[in-house]
Amino acid sequence: MNKKLNFIFILFIVILLTVLTQLGGFVLLISIVLADKLRLKSTIKKYLLFLGLYLILSFSFIPFLAHLLGRERIINTEKISPTNYMTVLLNRNYVTPEMNKTLAGLSDNLSQTDIKIKYLDANFPFINGFPLLPHLSHNDGNKLDLSLVYQTLDGQITDHSKSISGYGVFEDVIEGEINQPQKCLSGGYFQYDYPKYLTLGQINRDLKFSEIGTRKLVLALIEQKEVKKIFIEPHLKNRLHLSNKKIRYHGCQAVRHDDHIHFQI
Repeated sequence: MNKKLNFIFILFIVILLTVLTQLGGFVLLISIVLADKLRLKSTIKKYLLFLGLYLILSFSFIPFLAHLLGRERIINTEKISPTNYMTVLLNRNYVTPEMNKTLAGLSDNLSQTDIKIKYLDANFPFINGFPLLPHLSHNDGNKLDLSLVYQTLDGQITDHSKSISGYGVFEDVIEGEINQPQKCLSGGYFQYDYPKYLTLGQINRDLKFSEIGTRKLVLALIEQKEVKKIFIEPHLKNRLHLSNKKIRYHGCQAVRHDDHIHFQI
């Protein structure tokens, strides 16, 4: 019975690591085999073996292989960086070379501003169609989420976020605006605001949503000819006076986009 429970537990962890990182489950299986070959008894040593293998593969072999197969890590610069470095550790920062070129163009467009490009989930390293949960479409290297732009109480643009994960703190509807989130929730789309459970904790509560900064970011995205679609919640689109055919509504079957911007090339 204990063996069966242990097998079920390991299977669960393998599936969980695969969902979160694509490759973590495979690395865990390798580490279990190696631990057995090395006759490791200590649980701590087994954990360290897994962690060491995972980090070595994630930062050496996987980027090399992904590049051969048409994907690469997002190139970080002074202007481009992850909102949360868990994105990098979980291998959720892979895109096509074309996306990196688009980000470089976006960075150039914003070079004379204080706005920094803070990215959230992109795609996994391998296999078109492999789901990057909980997203519906981040599966081909051509999609990327960006953080909204915030400012301090005295109006200074900042690159800080309002949650640890970068998701889940919504810029809610104000009086007189289209309340699309309520329409979707009332229509039975219960998942529409579930990112509120994925914040990993709220931070920087004194920051304010920057209408000027976010508008500049979206306009710079629009100027990139490779960008085909931009998703942002309707009330923010109207509040920021944005009107371009690239800005689309993502539908109630997705999740609300007033905590981040999604775009695809």
